[in-house]
Amino acid sequence: MQNIQQTTDTILMVRPAHFGFNEETASNNAFQVNDQSLSAVEIQEKAKAEFDIFVAKLRAAGVNVIVVDDTAEPITPDAVFPNNWVTFHQDGLIITYPMYASKRRLERREDVLNDLSGQFAITNHVRMEGHEAQDKFLEGTGSMILDRPNRLVYACLSPRTDPELLEEFSRITGYTPVLFHAVDGQGQDIYHTNVMMALGETFVVIVMDSIRDAEDKSDLLSYFDATGKEVIDLSLEQMLSFAGNMLQVRNTSGDTFLVMSTQAYEALRPEQIAKIEKHTKILHSPIKTIETYGGGSARCMMAEVFLPKI
Repeated sequence: MQNIQQTTDTILMVRPAHFGFNEETASNNAFQVNDQSLSAVEIQEKAKAEFDIFVAKLRAAGVNVIVVDDTAEPITPDAVFPNNWVTFHQDGLIITYPMYASKRRLERREDVLNDLSGQFAITNHVRMEGHEAQDKFLEGTGSMILDRPNRLVYACLSPRTDPELLEEFSRITGYTPVLFHAVDGQGQDIYHTNVMMALGETFVVIVMDSIRDAEDKSDLLSYFDATGKEVIDLSLEQMLSFAGNMLQVRNTSGDTFLVMSTQAYEALRPEQIAKIEKHTKILHSPIKTIETYGGGSARCMMAEVFLPKI
């Protein structure tokens, strides 16, 4: 039987062409800020520079990064966050997802998938985007945190994470859904699970205070215990610095890294860093412009490629 991996050494990233503040997504993304301190051109140039530094750091660590250029047309201000529209699975499955914001639906690109088919074995493409017509959304690994070896999918309910579509994903993939409710310090639904939770091979970084329901908390802790994950608890305040938006990756030599932004790293307490470093190395890069205007961070910028290589 195939050994199912939690981490991959191959990441797909999209270099932004028109990065900027998207009013459509800001309606339920409390992390976006349009502070007017930079012009649109300055925001774009800073975002490109941050992206290039991030990619260089990943490659220097031995991670295989496939960089795709964003299109000149149509204009997609959030294209730098490809993990929301596609997932790539170890059995050759690709799934594309229904997106909340109409501008974000333009990010789905057949040309990118066709290019990947030259390097990887793709056995099936499931298209869930038809649910947009019913205003039902499931935004990839923004909505879902996958425990791949244990076939569990964690998700917090929000306007961008529909429970029926989570069930559909689970039927397609054979995962067991673990659905819960999470809110920020103002009591607003957290729009994406991946801003309050990151799952590694042997640990989970999570904002437990965002989960108000005692039964939800108990269920999650039971799953973490049963699957051998050490819980590294974050505060709601640390979540605002994107400390929950992390992804564990591996390099081609098999070393693992928990990848995060510099802002997230600087928000961590020394004892939290020590706990993480018991399990994995840390890699961080400054992406403050992308975080501020896009409302997403390091994890959102990386779509993991688990497809078998040809």
